[in-house]
This record gives sequence, structure tokens and C-alpha cells, in this order.
Amino acid sequence: MKKTCIALSIIAGTLLFSVKAHSQDTKAATTQTDAKSKSDPDVKAAAWVTSLNLNDPAKEARVTEVISTHLKAVRDWHNSHDYTLVPEGMNPITGKVFNKLERQVIINSTIPKTVHENLMDGLHKDLTDEQVEVILDKYTIGKVAFTMNGYKSIVPNLTKEDEAFILTNLKQAREQAVDYKNVDQISTIFKIYKTKIEAYFTDSGRNWHAMYKAYSDQAKAKKATGATADPTQ
Repeated sequence: MKKTCIALSIIAGTLLFSVKAHSQDTKAATTQTDAKSKSDPDVKAAAWVTSLNLNDPAKEARVTEVISTHLKAVRDWHNSHDYTLVPEGMNPITGKVFNKLERQVIINSTIPKTVHENLMDGLHKDLTDEQVEVILDKYTIGKVAFTMNGYKSIVPNLTKEDEAFILTNLKQAREQAVDYKNVDQISTIFKIYKTKIEAYFTDSGRNWHAMYKAYSDQAKAKKATGATADPTQ
């Protein structure tokens, strides 16, 4: 009888372990599926178009297809063009050796122009200019507004001309950045235009580095934790 009880306990324990293991495996698989679905071009495109509230199923389908096709093209180009295709070498502007991210951006920039043209033509065919901007902001996680607010915080007494110059460059950065795979690459594209903006201030007699230092020092004085994050990133 004692042996029987022990055997039953072992069986019960084994079953309980199997159930728990299966539950954990199922949960992990579900988590992976959810993460994958959020990054899936079809899912992402559908969510972005839904946010526009077009109330026109045919139009929604067309725009979703345009975005999804573009997202897949950018993904596939990135995945099939490794950064190693760009030889190690010196950046003639900085004098430093190109890093991995820079080399990846360079090779990704060789994506056929038709990929971008098809996206923009497709969006403008069915959407207003304002709606197109919403979609481009989705691609670039709202960097235009965020970066503009950063410059407003850093630069004293921005004029309408200053704001127009900044906005024009940030929108150019946004449209160019949609053809890149991830946030790091998008930020690299924005950095190109941020450099132009910051040179604009210096060229007009306002030293960008001095203004940023003054802003940073003021922020540090307000926060016991010390350094603050760059609001233009």
C-alpha cells in the first residue's frame, strides 16, 4: 500500500510538472506571437490606417496595401544587405572609421528609389496632405514634433523664420527616414538634418553649442539626478 501511494505521488507530481511546463511554453509562444504580430508589416499598416478613421473600406484597403508593401520592401532590403557589404573606411567628414550603424545606413540607402516613390504616390492618391503626415509620423515615431519642441526649449526667442527652417528640414528628414529599418537608423537620418539646423543657428550668429550648454546647465540645476536627456534626439 505504501509503495502504491508513493507511485501515485510520483505520477501526480509528473503530471503537475508537465501541465506547468506546457502552460509556460504556451505563454512564451503567445508572447512571441504577440511581439511578432505588432512588428508584422500587415498588422502595423492596418493599425496606422485605422488611426486615420477614413470610413471608406476600399480606400483603407488600398492605403494599407501601399504601406504594407513598402514596409516589407524596406525590411527585405535591410535583411538581404548586411552592413559588411560596405567596406571599412574613413568618414571624410569626421575623419573617424565608419561604425556598424553607419555602414548599415549606407547600404540601406541603396534601396531602389521606386520603393519610396510608390509609397508616396500611393499615399497621396487616397489621402490628404495632413493624413500623409500622420502616416509618416507613425513611421518615425513622432520625431518631427518631439525634435521641434526640443529646439524651442533650447533656442531663445525663435522667430517664425527659424521655426519654418527647422520644420522644413525635419520634414525632409522624416520623409527620407521612412525607408530605413529601425529607430537607430531613423535617428541617424534625422541627425543629418539636425546638423544642418544647428549650423544654421551658428551661421546666423547664435552659437548652437553655447545655447545647448546653457540649456543643459539649467536643466541640471533643476534636477537632482544631474544630466538631462537631449530633447532633440
